[in-house]
Amino acid sequence: MAYIRENQGLLNKLIGLYANDPEEKKDLYQEVLYQSWHGRQSYRNEAKFSTWLYRVCLNTILTHKRKQKIVTYTDDVEPLAPAIQHQALATEDSKRLYQAIRRLAESDRAIISLHLDGYDNGEIGTIVGISTGNVAVKIHRIKDQLTKLLKH
Repeated sequence: MAYIRENQGLLNKLIGLYANDPEEKKDLYQEVLYQSWHGRQSYRNEAKFSTWLYRVCLNTILTHKRKQKIVTYTDDVEPLAPAIQHQALATEDSKRLYQAIRRLAESDRAIISLHLDGYDNGEIGTIVGISTGNVAVKIHRIKDQLTKLLKH
């Protein structure tokens, strides 16, 4: 569980990109913890633990979202997680960026979130299940889409 605690900010941020309601965030967090514990035997030390955990978290969130109706978020983004509230997130530009990211398709949110967290294209491809070349193309298109969203 120490590894989970070390990556709590990552989990909170990712959950915050997909859930708006505080209760849904709590439920998702608990489900991610359960899935992590349940799947801990599948971690083979071939990748960083944070990469494995990110994939478990993302898969849990997407599975949960598929079970729900599609929800469009139009409200303001609340702070993503106390553990990751850097000064940059407090700026208006950062808030606008995260609002724009929340408007992206689920898979695009995951890809750009991983990219912003410093994962390389190979790791992103492994996590989301696409080729490295496809990741590069998607990141380029996502950046274009974000640029358009931020201009409005």
